[in-house]
Parts: sequence; C-alpha cells; structure tokens
Amino acid sequence: MNVWTRRVVIGTAAVSMALSVAACGKAGDGAKGGGGDNKTIGLLLPENKTTRYETFDRPLMEAKIKALCSDCKVKYNNAAQETETQKKQFDALITQGVKVIILDAVDYKATKSWVNQAAKKGVKVVAYDRLAEGNISAYVSYDNEKIGRLQGEALVKALGDKAKDSNVVMINGSPTDPNMPFFKKGAHSVLDKQVKKIAYEQDIPDWSPDEANKKMSAALDSLGKDGFQGVYSGNDGMAGGIITALKQKGVEVPVGGQDAELAGLQRILKGDQAFTIYKQIKPQADSTAEIAVKLLKGEKIGSLTDSKVDSLSGEVKGIPAKLYDAQIVTKDNIASTILKDKVYKASQICAGDAKKACESAGIK
Repeated sequence: MNVWTRRVVIGTAAVSMALSVAACGKAGDGAKGGGGDNKTIGLLLPENKTTRYETFDRPLMEAKIKALCSDCKVKYNNAAQETETQKKQFDALITQGVKVIILDAVDYKATKSWVNQAAKKGVKVVAYDRLAEGNISAYVSYDNEKIGRLQGEALVKALGDKAKDSNVVMINGSPTDPNMPFFKKGAHSVLDKQVKKIAYEQDIPDWSPDEANKKMSAALDSLGKDGFQGVYSGNDGMAGGIITALKQKGVEVPVGGQDAELAGLQRILKGDQAFTIYKQIKPQADSTAEIAVKLLKGEKIGSLTDSKVDSLSGEVKGIPAKLYDAQIVTKDNIASTILKDKVYKASQICAGDAKKACESAGIK
C-alpha cells in the first residue's frame, strides 16, 4: 500500500533559510530546570557501509543546526547496522533528557515502542530518510517509489533496443529498510513492462556489498553468463560488489545503482556502471535540521512540511513530511549535476584510475 498521501516534487530548489541564528538564541526560554535538555539534539544514523552518512548527512546536519542555534549541541551516534545498538543509543538520549531526536532507523519496525515511549515523555522524534514506526513528529525523505521508477527507466535506457528481449537480475537492498519496498515497487512498475523478465531477484541484508557480490555470483551460476542482459542494484555500494563478480566471469552488462557515491561515479566514468541516482542530500539534511531546531524551541513546523504521510503499518496518520525529488546521473551529466552542486570536486572524482576517463568525458 502506498503511504504517500501527497507527492511532492521539489527538484533542485533550495531549501528556505527563514530561520535565523538570532531566533534560536531563545531556545532555552521557558525551560524547566533539571527536567530536560533544551539545547541538545540527538542524531542517530543507521550504518557506515554507505559512505553518504558520515561524509554528508552527519556533517551537513551538524553544521546547519550550529548555524541556526549557536549554543545548541548535537549528540551523535552511528548504530553500525545493529538494531539493539541503536535502541541503546536512543534510550541513552532519553535518559540524558534530550527532547528532540533525529532518527534514521536500522529497522523501522523495531522503533515503534521506543518512539511511543519517547512521545509519552514529550520527546519529539524526526524520522530522517527512513520512515520509522511510532508516534513521530515529522519525516524528511524522498519520493522513494519514484526513485525506483527512475532506476528502472535508466536501466531500460541503458539496455537500449534490446530491452524487450532482455532478462534482468534484481539485487535489492535491506528488508529492514522501509524505503527498500518502495524502490523495489517503483523499479518493478517499469521493468515488468519493459523487459522480457526478471530472471533472478534477491534482497540483501544491511545493503552489504559483500552479500551482493555473493548473490551476483549465485545468479551467474544459476543463469549462466549469457542468461541475463542487465542488473538492477539497489545502491552504488552493492553495485561495486556486483560489478566485481561480473568482471571475475568476464561479463559486461549494464548495472545501475543509487546514492551518487564517489566510487560509483568513478565506475560510471570508466564505463563499469551505467548510472546512479542523485539525491540532493543537503536540502534534506538542512530541512531536517531546521525542523529539529523548531521543535526544540516549541515552534510550529508547518512551513517546512508541505506534505503528509501515513506510517507503513497505517497506525499513525498524517505525519508532517517533506519529500524531495531525485534524478538519474550518467556519464553525460555528472558535470551538470554532481560537480555543479559541489557534491564532489573534479579532483576527487578524477583521482587514480578515473583520471583518463575524466579527460575523455571532458571533466577537469
């Protein structure tokens, strides 16, 4: 069931900068002595196998919170893909009196009891990137079903005239990630109609590149080297593992990913990977920081959340949300997307064995 009650397409529009540093100077006004921490925001991220979290999400949110509220602190932890670790981190923030927590859940179903208990204590939880279960106060992410459709469309385009006669392998992400079913649904809505068939499909726990490598090897054993013509990969990290398995067998077929990771962009330039999906992390991170600061100050967040969603279980309705759009990135538009938005510098992308490929693509 589609949880989106309204779909919001933002594109590359900049996030409102309406909140001022001066306004947040009043964050401590009205605080009850000893009853809570009105200057601290908790930030809990799920894992570090996907490079975006430590490279972009965390520093961007920390910087935005600091810009909006110079005397605010961020208490950060990464769960390294362990649900129980994240629960302990969450509980510790509650014990310390933190009143606003940004939560990117390892396992969205497991969060229900934590979030509900927090809500009873007046703690506001902002679900970041992944829609957690429980009585959350806001949700900031992407139109994830559309991302899946973009992945499917990009793979069909990479297959070209042979798409209708092509068998495709699908290596999906983690089943504990609530976004994954929407990526999968969106991709299937395109691929099921435009390719011959999905010849092999697996979900990969923890979005593990090593597991993706193993499943790709199993697909090769099952289907044979000529038994498929393209591979859908849930993200760039897994695409790296998949491409390694393909190279070991001398197989060259289009492989697509997601997240615009540095290694993925380099593979695209070198011709090893067909495409990725670029999701502008800065607007998402900035919006989340702005919402968290407003909640910390007891202010309304309606100006920052122009959509509403229901929880995946359907138990919580009308959660205030901000959903961003994404776009396909290939060799042809890395310069006009990734470089233009200063996600990476050309010197970073064009390092090592990607240097010659950059030169061929006109990237300097």
